[in-house]
Amino acid sequence: MIGPARPGPTKIDAAGSAPLANATFVVENTAEVASFTTDSQGRFRVSLPPGHYKVSMRGRKTGIGRFGPFEADVTQGKMTNVQWECDSGIR
Repeated sequence: MIGPARPGPTKIDAAGSAPLANATFVVENTAEVASFTTDSQGRFRVSLPPGHYKVSMRGRKTGIGRFGPFEADVTQGKMTNVQWECDSGIR
């Protein structure tokens, strides 16, 4: 998800965030181990061995907004569900 989705005040009945579609992220522990691109709904799936990982948007190092790093722990034999809120930087 990314929010705020629009600049300015948010209407009471409007969503403050939106899916972050078609964004590419890298997965790292001591080095890059995988990458993935979100679908049109901001969803993704990636297979990883057990461990602790940091996830951030590919190629995004500076600028307005925050797109990681986010952290996730993967356990043997379990699916790890995550939901991260990226900060668009617009106000």
